[in-house]
Amino acid sequence: MAFSKIRVLVVDDSPLMRSVLATMINSFPDMEVVGEAPDAPSAREAIKQLNPDVLTLDVHMPGMDGLEFLERLMRLRPMPVVMVSSYTEGASEVTLKALELGAVDFIGKPRSDAEHTMESYAEELAEKIRTSRWARIRTRSLAPAVHQPAMGRAMPMTGATSVGKTICLGASTGGTEAIKDFLQSMPANCPPILIVQHMPESFTGSFAKRLDGLCLPRVVEAGNGERIEAGTVYIAPGHSHLRIKRTGSGLQTELLRSEPVNRHRPSVDVLFDSAAEVLGRQAVGVILTGMGKDGARGMLRMRQAGARTFGQDEASCVVYGMPREAFLIGAVEEQASLDDIARRVLAASVS
Repeated sequence: MAFSKIRVLVVDDSPLMRSVLATMINSFPDMEVVGEAPDAPSAREAIKQLNPDVLTLDVHMPGMDGLEFLERLMRLRPMPVVMVSSYTEGASEVTLKALELGAVDFIGKPRSDAEHTMESYAEELAEKIRTSRWARIRTRSLAPAVHQPAMGRAMPMTGATSVGKTICLGASTGGTEAIKDFLQSMPANCPPILIVQHMPESFTGSFAKRLDGLCLPRVVEAGNGERIEAGTVYIAPGHSHLRIKRTGSGLQTELLRSEPVNRHRPSVDVLFDSAAEVLGRQAVGVILTGMGKDGARGMLRMRQAGARTFGQDEASCVVYGMPREAFLIGAVEEQASLDDIARRVLAASVS
């Protein structure tokens, strides 16, 4: 039975980069590059003529840059976009903005070093293209967002710190925006929240900083041995697994540079496993949009240890992968839409 290849348009101002990406993409039998474009005007015409399934888009381009082009594209012809970004702080901030505008995912520029080979890069690129092809596109209003987490401000939090429940959350594809929405519904004195979002280490600091400016709780990139406190959100750094450990003075973060789990470091399973071991019924587990199975087994162990567990529902996920896997094995106690899941989690964490 014949199958339809994923049709990809590569947009990058560098002829060399276009050639490298096209060669990688064409090496996979289920996808093909149907066109290349060096700038926004050329990309616009290529989209009209070629009708690609997925676009790879450079963050920085001459004339109309990648962000402006993406913003117009998502308004006029929403389609799956994978941003291609360099591993710099400035590029990471622009990439996070691109995800806010509706890009499904991002990947760094190809590089070859001790930890990254061109073969592994090509596999990662192909996986992101496949995932993006079937992702639910989230378009954003062009009007400036008014960040008023009214529900979170209004929720009473009396006794939250004495109850001592800790929220542990995992996400992947589509997670940067889902996490933002989740945290914007949290009050300033919310229970402690530990988060694993699959993301390179050069991006997690910018991600935490961005969230800190948009949300009422304090948001930080987690360090090793930090005291876990109410009103603070700890984002796992991209170079280490994040765990919870108990000391004589209370709960602390623990960072481990051990081998990847489920091909990820940080891994959601590692965080959830530590929550099951250390916190038991004093934890609340949350799994949001993302591709793959990371977090499913760990969430099951959390539920078996007495924790409350929540999964994002299919209708509101960009990619219903991780929540689906957790639901199928009985790890998810309740499914909820992204609009409602924070309210339910908060209620469970203070009950």
